[in-house]
Order: sequence, then C-alpha cells, then structure tokens
Amino acid sequence: MATWKLDPAHTEIKFKVKHLMVTNVTGQFNVFDGTVESNKPDFSDANISFEADVNSIDTKNEQRDTHLKSADFFDAANFPKLNFVSKTINKKSEGEYEVIGDITIRGTKKEIKLAVTYNGTVSGFGGTEVAGFEITGKLNRFDFGLHWNALTEVGGVVVADEVKLEISAELKKV
Repeated sequence: MATWKLDPAHTEIKFKVKHLMVTNVTGQFNVFDGTVESNKPDFSDANISFEADVNSIDTKNEQRDTHLKSADFFDAANFPKLNFVSKTINKKSEGEYEVIGDITIRGTKKEIKLAVTYNGTVSGFGGTEVAGFEITGKLNRFDFGLHWNALTEVGGVVVADEVKLEISAELKKV
C-alpha cells in the first residue's frame, strides 16, 4: 500500500459562500493535514483522511475570521478541527471520481459527496512521486450547527446556507 501526504505548499483548501445573495466570500484553511493510502496507481481504491485547523481560517478580513471562529459559526474553542474520512470511491470515467465520505464540523458528522478529478502523477524534485487532484463539493452549513445569519433592511439574508468547496490538492508519496 502506497501512502501519500498533502503538500501544504502546493495545496489550497477553499470554500465559497454567497454574501447578500449577490457575491461570494471566499475563504481558506491555511493549516491542514491529509493522507491518502492506495494500492492502485489510479487511486480508485484510495482511503482518504483529512483535517483542517479551524483557527487557520482566512477570508482576508480579520473581523470576519474572528466571527467565523466564534460560537456563532465553527466554535473553534470547543471544536478546533474539522475532518473528512472517505468511505467509498466510484470511478465515473478515466480520471473522474465521486468520493463519498463523512465530514465532521462542530462535532456533527454528515455524509458528503465530492467530485474529484485526478490530474495525474509525475516525478517531482528529487524523484519524489507527486499526484494532483481538483476536488469540488457543497454542503449546507445549517446541517453542522452553523446557524448564524442576519437580515438586511429589505429582508434579504446576509449569508447563504450552501457552502461550495474547492480544493486543489498536491500529494507527495512518502
């Protein structure tokens, strides 16, 4: 079984959520760790585990980041990590997969489906094998207890319930 680790210098863990229902706020987690174990070179039998440090959330706005870490959202004091563990991988076509797994946010575990594109494996610096993936998905933040919201003067919501995930992952074989 081959073991691969996320390369934090070449991986981005991003999310997008509608603000005032007309624009997106984009954020990311800057501190994370992930491992993939696979016997097959196309990763079709992979076991995936991932965790992110909630305190590393970054939306390029310190006030918003502080609010996201509070009990209104992620409650980082009580739930400092979010994690994902794969359960099944369905090969849709060459290089295209659906990964089903459990994501845990604020202590609540829910199943999620992710669309994964395998970009290939190459020999990197020093001969280390490197694999690349693009991953997308979505979840409803209310499912995880992230219920805070406010209304504008005209009755619109400030933050949408759907969160889009956009991950660009580079893995190094260890």
